[in-house]
Amino acid sequence: MTESAAADWREQRREAAAAHEAALVARQQAESQRARELIREFVAQARERGVAPEPLRAQGYGGRGSFRTGINGWYLRRDRTVAVGADGEFYVLTVPGSVAARWRGVQVQPQDPPLVIGAGGKDGESLDLPIALARVLGDE
Repeated sequence: MTESAAADWREQRREAAAAHEAALVARQQAESQRARELIREFVAQARERGVAPEPLRAQGYGGRGSFRTGINGWYLRRDRTVAVGADGEFYVLTVPGSVAARWRGVQVQPQDPPLVIGAGGKDGESLDLPIALARVLGDE
């Protein structure tokens, strides 16, 4: 392979990788937008039905400790590691724990919501967002 042919091949691979990455980002953004719509509808229905939010607590990595977050919302998984806040945001509730965090609490930042919670995890650990939201409302 000549140096020119090798350079052309590398450039084609770079372009293909960039196009693949752009398509992946667009797909993830579209998924998050759809999930945000579902969450917005859920929060409205929860309020209509009187399903009250509760104070959310974060868990330390490996299940070590429980920490106040200052956020009210609804847990989406039985292990209480993800939730929807009353503010309509999606939260992952696992944090690095510390002694100080036990007293002060922790701050968790909203995340882009997925349509499948735990996708790519172990078998049986993924959960479709619509199903999780329906469970909280008592529809499932």
